[in-house]
Amino acid sequence: MPTHKKEIMATYKKRGYKPKTQKEKVEHIEEESTTAEVFNTLDESASKTEEWVIKNQNYIFGVVGVVALVVLAIMGYNKFIAEPNAQEAMNEMTVAQGYFDEALNATEKDSLFTLSLEGGEGKYGMLDIIKEYGSTPAGNLANYYAGMAYLNMNKYQEAIKHLGDFSSDDLMLSAISQGGIGDAFVQLNQLEDGLSYYEKAIKTNANDFTTPLYLKKAAIVAMNLGNNQKALDYLNRIKTEFPKSDDAKDIDVLIGKASASL
Repeated sequence: MPTHKKEIMATYKKRGYKPKTQKEKVEHIEEESTTAEVFNTLDESASKTEEWVIKNQNYIFGVVGVVALVVLAIMGYNKFIAEPNAQEAMNEMTVAQGYFDEALNATEKDSLFTLSLEGGEGKYGMLDIIKEYGSTPAGNLANYYAGMAYLNMNKYQEAIKHLGDFSSDDLMLSAISQGGIGDAFVQLNQLEDGLSYYEKAIKTNANDFTTPLYLKKAAIVAMNLGNNQKALDYLNRIKTEFPKSDDAKDIDVLIGKASASL
């Protein structure tokens, strides 16, 4: 746009200005016409939007209503169904958990682990809790207990299944469940799978109990697989990072054995 024309248009914006020359009058009329067209377009668009809303208001209100019902349903489910179910499941689990704890310290373990799994005294066992309350925290935890019970009963496939179905934000419990799967695979002579789960347990949580335990198990399995360098790396970690752990007591013997095989 020429400079002179810009100056004229800028002048139009001043309050009270009236065009003087014929050229200014023409340009002023053109500008007013353009402005009118813009406002007409906006009015038409607004009118069309209003018409669309009026025409589809039943649909719009229906969608809003459905969303509101879903939100209310979720809130109601959590308050009146999910929360009571979770508490009920934890209450039902008490007896089965008692059997499990007894079995850990008993001479005859299998019968108590069976009661923990299948129930007794008219109460649910861990398998019932999983079936009836599988979506609750108690149902999830029951998978851990069931998996460890089966592991102690030498039923390794069942142990792998239930421990695999368990998940937890508790890093210690998560590491133990991964290590339990590793134990089951080793007992099934699936050493590579066992080593993989021991390594997962090592990475899950660093602590003075599970870390040296699974480092040692991983080292022994690695030696059996002929991977003595990996075994040596794990054994040296125990000696360096966990020298006061129970798993460090015979560590020099194992380090000597792994080194000799390199």
